[in-house]
Formats: sequence, structure tokens, C-alpha cells
Amino acid sequence: MRRSAIDLRIVLLALVATLPACTDQRNAAADEPTEQAAPATLSGPDALALPSASPVEKKPATRAVAAPTAMPPAAPAPMCADCGVVTRIQSYRMEGQGSGVGAVAGAVVGGLLGNQVGGGSGKKIATVAGAAGGAYAGHEIEKRQRAGTAYQVEVRMENGNTVTLDYANPPALSEGQKVRVSGGVAVPQ
Repeated sequence: MRRSAIDLRIVLLALVATLPACTDQRNAAADEPTEQAAPATLSGPDALALPSASPVEKKPATRAVAAPTAMPPAAPAPMCADCGVVTRIQSYRMEGQGSGVGAVAGAVVGGLLGNQVGGGSGKKIATVAGAAGGAYAGHEIEKRQRAGTAYQVEVRMENGNTVTLDYANPPALSEGQKVRVSGGVAVPQ
């Protein structure tokens, strides 16, 4: 029995010797006050004088875990006031505009031809009728000569509005193409 009592004393001494080192590390990490532990003592014939115990924290150590933070939603891209997408390109027959030159030229030719018909007062009526008919015919001929194909381009803007642009020549655009409208013209982006 003597040997087991000695072994028990050695174990207790080892525990008591490491106790201050452990509690110093815990106390250095903790911000809260610690409680004092009762000193360990042995009684009886095999009692040894043990050093007084250091303060021991009774609360288990906890680790702080940061709560996951939610990512803020991405800010929408700023809206471009003059940007859009070509939704339709359509060609159409454009009527020419008469400048008056055709009507004047037609009236002269018609009057000359009317003057060749009849005699007396009939000649005057034929000249006036020829001039009026010639003016009308000359005007129509001039309009047809100035007529051509025009192109209409529809652009759906980023703000939801639709803009229609007219071109005299075929535009270098295609449907679905992103464009910027500036000065009445769609410019590819």
C-alpha cells in the first residue's frame, strides 16, 4: 500500500504543477473575472504539503464565430438615355416632291402644242388647255423622277420608348443590333 500512496502523490504533484500554467493561459485569453478554486489538500499520514492552487475558471472556453454576412444585391447598371436595340428595318417607296420646274416646263410644252391646234378662238382655248395639261403632266413626271426607295429603322430604347428613323440610303444596321441614337441617326455600338 505504501507504493500506491507514493504513486498517488506523484500524480497529484504533477497535476498541481501544471495547473498554474494552464490557468495562466486561460486567464490571459479571457476578459471575464475568474473564480478562485479551493486549494487541494491531502489528509492522513501520507499528506504532503502542496502549493496553493491558482485561480481556475469554471466556465468553459467559447470561441466567437462570426455570423455569415449576406452580399448586398448588385446595383443595376445605369440606364443609357440614347442607347437601344434595332427592332425593325423596313424599306418603302418614297414619293418625290415637285419643285415647280416640271410644272413650268410642262405648261410651256403643252401651250406650244395647244397653239398648233385649231384656229381663232379655238386656238386660244387649245393653248390654255395644253398649258394646264402640260403643267400637270410635268409636275407628275418630276415627282416620279425624284421618287426612290427610303428606309425606316425602329429602335427600342433602354427606357422602353420606340424611336423611328428615316434613311434615304440603306443603313449599315441589322435587326437586334445595339445602337446609340445621336442627331437622328443610329450609330452601332
